[in-house]
Amino acid sequence: MRIMLLTAGTRGDVEPFVALARHATSRGHDVRLGLPDDAGAPEGVGTVPLGLDARRVLSPAGRVPWALARHALAEVRPAMRRLLAAAVRETVAFDPDVVVHHPLVLTAPMVADALGVPRVLVEFAPVATPSARFPAAGGPTATRDLGAHNRSTYAVPRAAARLFDGDVARAAAELPGGRRPSWRSPSRATLMAVSPVLLPRPDDWPEQVHQTGAWHEEAPAASCGPVVTDFLAAGPVVVASFGSMATGDASARGAAVVAAARSHGLRVLLVTGWGGLALPPEHRGPDVLAVPSVPFDAVLPHATLAVHHGGAGTSHAVARAGVPAVVVPVTADQPFWAAQLHRQGVAAAAVPLRRLTAGALAPAMGDALTRRGRAAEVGRLMRREHGVQRALDVLESL
Repeated sequence: MRIMLLTAGTRGDVEPFVALARHATSRGHDVRLGLPDDAGAPEGVGTVPLGLDARRVLSPAGRVPWALARHALAEVRPAMRRLLAAAVRETVAFDPDVVVHHPLVLTAPMVADALGVPRVLVEFAPVATPSARFPAAGGPTATRDLGAHNRSTYAVPRAAARLFDGDVARAAAELPGGRRPSWRSPSRATLMAVSPVLLPRPDDWPEQVHQTGAWHEEAPAASCGPVVTDFLAAGPVVVASFGSMATGDASARGAAVVAAARSHGLRVLLVTGWGGLALPPEHRGPDVLAVPSVPFDAVLPHATLAVHHGGAGTSHAVARAGVPAVVVPVTADQPFWAAQLHRQGVAAAAVPLRRLTAGALAPAMGDALTRRGRAAEVGRLMRREHGVQRALDVLESL
């Protein structure tokens, strides 16, 4: 098959699509992957940029309302307009047999219909597939079970998507004939790239929703380099990462993590990412190593504990490694995963970002350390899942 893959967002949105692209290519399919411009071109995969710099879009100059509104107008809206148009243009040029897309690529349904090919939606958290069993992962009530009202929470992400209806309509200029189809076909299938160990399948998802397990590279993990390797081998380590979450005082967060870890006799591998964590000079020492990035699959199996922001990709990677966690959610689906990891017994109760201090983090770390047995059990179960293989099986069956 000719498979068009379209994704948008940060590392947690890109790396699963890269894993699927590589696996599909290895099975003889012709694959094209559309991804953010700042994601880089992975080896062995044919890629096209979609005009979106995710880091720039997710890094407003301020957090007060006027600054956020200005950022939305100056950066977010133009970037989404470029993304939506490029997704159409590149898909038409590739002429695929199937379109597989992230929920943010709102023009994927339109271009699939215009080309007369099926499309498949991908979710890394339940935001577009309603259930009465739990609320939408990205909504304001993501951590609370509203019972009969759970289904109504899925209107929140749908309403957010409608804000870009005008940009979707403009992108129709990239279609053959320059006109938007008068119909919208439903997705042929939904690939829910979520572990059933972390989120058991609800009984009200329709049959076309395939819960595959998380998507990740199944090849041997990349090396993390001699400096990190030696540090991991020197004693029990907390791995701390806030991924792309650069909001707030990174130094204060780094100080809190280091001080709390030291209270438990643990060393710290501080993964600074896009600036979500920083190491203050007064907290430096031989028991702390700060690095901008590491391959999680290589590092996490050596960790005693993880502190992270609760993104879907990080949550799955930590749980798959069998490591207990403290989650400090920031935005989007992160509160949902923080609550879910706690329910499954692999993480302490979430620590709110506004309360992130050494005094709050130290007892949460103590709680998480008591969950090592359950975390190891969950990790063993998750390592039996083969998400990209199951996803490709679904695509090949269409």
